[in-house]
Amino acid sequence: MVRNVLIAALVLLGVLVVVVMLQPSELRVVRSAHVAAPPEVVFDQLDDFVAWQRWSPWQDLDPQMQKEVGGPESGVGAWYTWSGNEDVGQGRMEILSATAPERVVWDLQFLSPWEARNTTTIEIDPDGEGSTVRWTMTGPQAFMAKAAGLFMDMDAMIGADFERGLGRLDAVARDEAAKRKEAAEAAEAMRQAEEAAELEAPQAAADGEAMQEEVDAAE
Repeated sequence: MVRNVLIAALVLLGVLVVVVMLQPSELRVVRSAHVAAPPEVVFDQLDDFVAWQRWSPWQDLDPQMQKEVGGPESGVGAWYTWSGNEDVGQGRMEILSATAPERVVWDLQFLSPWEARNTTTIEIDPDGEGSTVRWTMTGPQAFMAKAAGLFMDMDAMIGADFERGLGRLDAVARDEAAKRKEAAEAAEAMRQAEEAAELEAPQAAADGEAMQEEVDAAE
């Protein structure tokens, strides 16, 4: 009886191992959304880790999270590390490439509560007056990751974070686009005022000379 149970357990274990091995060797999560801001504004929220923190879907999960930004202020080589509670864990991101205003690629390392290394890409395409933003994460899945995938829908879990992040990115980028538009309109108004003043200056000078001539004539 015990022998039969052991044989059955081994068979089940073997089946489970086969099922795990047949799972995809690559994790791939993709989400996209419309952002009501032009590509150049969206891009500026991505290749700068200070700006990144304004819309990241993970920023509010741990108010005590320890963060550090280093390397260049933006672009290739800029990095960001974090360490917090079990909801955010510990990890590091570094910008591998940044092609304005179309695409940013990061090396993403999770150090805890599990170890993983993925490539994250955000691509930006013009879409009317706004942009279509596509967020993709890819990475190898080792045996344990494949096994975990049998019990957890990683696409749904990570995808939900991506969706929340894209929504926040939309709000931040829209606000930034409005500020830039307002600043541009103010600069244009000032430029027009300066041009008008320059055009009026010769006439004002001529009027002044004519008035002076009248005064001189009266004397």
